[in-house]
Amino acid sequence: MSSDDPSPIVDLAQINLNAASSSSPLSLRLHDALRACSQAVESGDLSGSDSAVAAVIDLLNSAADPPQSDAESVVPDARVCEELLVEVQRFLSNPSSNQMVVDALSLDLPKVVAKYGALSDKCREIAGTIVEFLVSTCSPRDMLSILCEALDVHIRVSKEPTYFILLFDGLAKVFVQIQRHHVEQVKAALPIILQVLRAISSDCHEEASDAINILFEAAIRIGNSMQEMCKRVALISRSRQKSIVSRCGSLILQFTKFLPFCGLSYFGLITGSSLASATAVISKGDGDGTIDCFSLSMDGAALAVVWGHITDDIAKTAGEQLKSVLREIQNNQTARWQAIGTLKYALSSNDYPWELKSNTIDLLLSITDGCNTEGSDDDYLDFSGFVPSLFVTLQAIEMIMMGSFDASLRKKAFTALRRVISEIPSSHRFDILKALITSSVSPSLTAILIDLVRAEILTENNQKCVRNVKDAQFEIGSHSSSWSSQALELVELILKPPEGGTPALPDHSEQVLSALNLLRFILIRESTGQTNQKTVLSEKVLQKAYSEWLLPLRALVTGIEAENEKDNSELANDIFCALNPVQLVLYRCIELVEDRLKHS
Repeated sequence: MSSDDPSPIVDLAQINLNAASSSSPLSLRLHDALRACSQAVESGDLSGSDSAVAAVIDLLNSAADPPQSDAESVVPDARVCEELLVEVQRFLSNPSSNQMVVDALSLDLPKVVAKYGALSDKCREIAGTIVEFLVSTCSPRDMLSILCEALDVHIRVSKEPTYFILLFDGLAKVFVQIQRHHVEQVKAALPIILQVLRAISSDCHEEASDAINILFEAAIRIGNSMQEMCKRVALISRSRQKSIVSRCGSLILQFTKFLPFCGLSYFGLITGSSLASATAVISKGDGDGTIDCFSLSMDGAALAVVWGHITDDIAKTAGEQLKSVLREIQNNQTARWQAIGTLKYALSSNDYPWELKSNTIDLLLSITDGCNTEGSDDDYLDFSGFVPSLFVTLQAIEMIMMGSFDASLRKKAFTALRRVISEIPSSHRFDILKALITSSVSPSLTAILIDLVRAEILTENNQKCVRNVKDAQFEIGSHSSSWSSQALELVELILKPPEGGTPALPDHSEQVLSALNLLRFILIRESTGQTNQKTVLSEKVLQKAYSEWLLPLRALVTGIEAENEKDNSELANDIFCALNPVQLVLYRCIELVEDRLKHS
């Protein structure tokens, strides 16, 4: 085969097998050692097979690491090494080779052939086919451990990037073949992969830059394999969950028959009133032991209604029309708060599959469908008692938004989040949103919540413009003023973190951008007279925003850009992409504040 042939497969047909006289003595010894290894393993001689495998590995090591002379440095003979690799490849791919022999050799071969990859392009090509063959024929889980062990052994003695390229390519092929315990396998392999990348990057030399680039390309292939594996796992998981839900339907149908007998209605279950009555009856005259048996009763109440929403047959078995129950809840604000609070049990538990949570979100959307909370007398109702349960429900919805593999479920969860927030009275809505923002550990989620605050300011202002009833106008006006002034607290929370210092850029660029957009929105509204309320941007507030929020942030962004200006790496490009929109909005905010200060 020509050395210019791009094919990664070594064409053994082009090798003259009868030209034994042209083979090196080491190659002939390896041929005999491999044959002895095969005979020992096939005979079941454990001690002899271990010795035979060790003899093969020692021969390969002696060629890759020849004994050094005091007088001069001895380098491996690339032609001899090529012959040895061809001999190994020929032996492994021989149809008559026993799989037990291949498995025995696979324990140590990757460690050895990885060294050959640095000797020549031809050696790297043949060594690559050997690793690929082992990956395709041996147990994926075993090969994952073997390849990781080989990485660990090499990184202790050498930082030569070419040693690791073949092993990384092998790992990329192994991950897509793993069928079970995917997360555990990733957790086991990831530390050594990162350790190798970190060690080689810290000991980088200019002459090795090409090899390091190839190594990182191999690392990217590993990442792509992990991503492909996760996608496959997600599809399998959804399929299994749908199957489980389908199989459970007949059982739930039987259990549902007990609901009317026990006097439990869907309305009472979803609002919690039936459970409260039942618990009072059960606990009467009994100790805590009896009540402890019903610790999951609220979970059961929520799930019973969810199942009724999934299948009409189940609802009919319960002797109810769920649609009429939902209409009753939609027309009763207190009942909606109770129902939303009850669904937290199904949404927040880690014991229930994503498919069931998706159905719970569907029920939540049905409960809040067509409900017009704006302009209602919600603020005259006592909402304080519902705050804890609704807050937990909102946090559970957030977890679904951030944790689900299913894009359609994440989208539904976001719609549900907005619906539940709209159910909260205006006088409590900002406090709930602020609590969600301060408890968020995800910059992306924080950015979404800040955008919701901006939408609330616009909604309140639009309502004020279209209402002519004096007392309603006064009420909305006061809330709108409060929203704008309190929104500035959120801007300060993000741009001037309470723990001190400046925002963590570029990691938190999403939430910083949302905070800047919120500030720009308030500045433009007041500067263009789009609000009839009293201004919240006094000269004192503007000076504070300018000197304590915007100028320190500008210095931070400028500094990060200067540090990465001459860096052409992919990481530097990602940093510039993250900071560019932040910089654009930041400079616009500075212009608006400076203009307001000139005319104040």
